[in-house]
Amino acid sequence: MTSLICTLHHHQDDVNWCAFSAKLLATCSGDKTLRIYNTHDFSELPFSPLTGHGYSVHCCCFSACGQFLASCSTDATTVIWSMVTGDIEAVLEHPGRSPVRICALSPDSVHLVSGASDGTLALWDFPSKQLRRTGAVHDTTMVACSFSPCSQMFVTGSTYGDLRLWDLNVNQRLVEKNAHDLGVACCTFAPGIHSGGQVVQFRLASCGQDSHLKIWAINKFSSGAYKMQLLHTLTGQSAPVLSCAYSSDGQLLVSGSVDKTVTVYDAKNAVLLYTLTHHERYVTACSFSPTSPLIATGSMDKTVNIWRLEDGCSQHGGKSWPEEPAQTSSEGGAPSGRLKLLVGDWSEADVSEWLAEEGLGGLVDTFKANNIDGTELLGLTKETLASELHVESVGLRSKLLRKVAELKSDSVCSGTPDEFLCPITRELMREPVIAADGYSYEREAIESWISTKNRTSPMTNLPLLTTLLTPNYTLKMAIGRWKTSH
Repeated sequence: MTSLICTLHHHQDDVNWCAFSAKLLATCSGDKTLRIYNTHDFSELPFSPLTGHGYSVHCCCFSACGQFLASCSTDATTVIWSMVTGDIEAVLEHPGRSPVRICALSPDSVHLVSGASDGTLALWDFPSKQLRRTGAVHDTTMVACSFSPCSQMFVTGSTYGDLRLWDLNVNQRLVEKNAHDLGVACCTFAPGIHSGGQVVQFRLASCGQDSHLKIWAINKFSSGAYKMQLLHTLTGQSAPVLSCAYSSDGQLLVSGSVDKTVTVYDAKNAVLLYTLTHHERYVTACSFSPTSPLIATGSMDKTVNIWRLEDGCSQHGGKSWPEEPAQTSSEGGAPSGRLKLLVGDWSEADVSEWLAEEGLGGLVDTFKANNIDGTELLGLTKETLASELHVESVGLRSKLLRKVAELKSDSVCSGTPDEFLCPITRELMREPVIAADGYSYEREAIESWISTKNRTSPMTNLPLLTTLLTPNYTLKMAIGRWKTSH
């Protein structure tokens, strides 16, 4: 059987991905952050959350040794983080500056692949962080990627519905064009390699908008040819299946769906073992721990659930888990006296009061001298703090920016109607404009998006027929009324 042992509530927006290393769990979200937990007790690490991305973080993955974490984002970058310090080791800018939807590290940690909304692929040398090759599938969005256990090839999946096998020269070796009607959502190789005679076989699981989870055999022949064969179609979920993952021994397969369920299968026999129903919204992410009988699942309900498999499995490190988790609140946050105001509306006195409460009282005089109010606070950067405010301590600058990031996340989750938030920044709009795709955005955010030569819609990924932006006065007035009443 399975039991829910812990629920993590720290993210302020949809959870998009979760990944285990031997000792850590990483989660990422539309709130622009990654959070890192110790799998011993699921306490958050001191340097968490990680706040280097400018927009939603779509995917994250650990290096084999667990020393590094890669994450990718709508901001068109893949960031490499140190799991020792939480610092950024490298920022890899995707060719063409298109939003990066998926990233994957090879099992030997030699290569990293990133896939983008414009259908492009980038293959990076991971040790040197240098771009090696690029490729593309036109008129689609790359949303899924997985390396084979031998690290010599990888499979991608796209919104077109295809699965494609690539070698390390980014040459296509195999294409399954109609793998999933309406689009692929996720794909993952099983860890084992089956060898016999003239054939080496790999197993691949994929899921998609057709509400199916499929298991494939990919055969590599001694001649160098490849063949893909569908082995099983699993129909245990009633809506699009958004995520899937194999256990470290390849015996189990887990998937998450729009129907809010998590299913666990016997992968070898394609038999449904469990259906878990604790999430309140779409299940967007799932991952098995490589060292313990644990599954993590993430959802659009902003939570991450930790499940324990108990059938024949030893206890996690011999430790008895609590039935209900001890929920730990994020540090900081505005006290009740300021909850009636949005952070952007704070006065200079409010900012000074907040600094004192967060243990940053040494900055009060500097902030007062420079007339830093709520709007200025939200716009602070490392460069501004160092060059204009002359905050010399690196640790102090990092702590302040981490607290500001938490303020932004808290404000997003403070009951603000979703239609008042810019889809790009996930912040309350001040100058909403309507773009050619029919969606409303913060003017500065969509202008910046378009200026990077990205002429596609942030919401649909389709080309924008015009860059003309029309002020949305009705929405601006509605936001104004809402701010006044709150």
